[in-house]
Amino acid sequence: MEPRKIRILIAKPGLDGHDRGAKYIARALRDAGMEVIYTGIRQTPEAIASAAVQEDVDFVGLSLLSGAHNHLFPEVARLLAAQKASDIILFGGGVIPEEDIPGLKAAGFRAIFTPGTPAAEVIEFVIGEFAASDRSGSR
Repeated sequence: MEPRKIRILIAKPGLDGHDRGAKYIARALRDAGMEVIYTGIRQTPEAIASAAVQEDVDFVGLSLLSGAHNHLFPEVARLLAAQKASDIILFGGGVIPEEDIPGLKAAGFRAIFTPGTPAAEVIEFVIGEFAASDRSGSR
């Protein structure tokens, strides 16, 4: 029996319209054999959390360059927890100052990738986190 594909939702919360990095990561994850759902730009935290639950994803990856990460990323985590979906693994990326990363990790994000991170590092993170998670044996 072939192992199931890892399911990832990639989203751009808030008013940030720059999606080049999100599309790059989405394509790299897809090319690595994962099932990727890209929701597009200007998504609300509510829409992101709802899509993640409806699509039964293993991961949510958020990308933001506008500086609103300290509000929008934790709000997505809060909404997922409210929907009893806190087992979904969260990661983020974008122009995020180093001093903001500990707060985002405290909010539930397992990793934050900043500009210049090789796609292979993101792929390795996803594979490792999935293998270590309870989600790897579900469905």
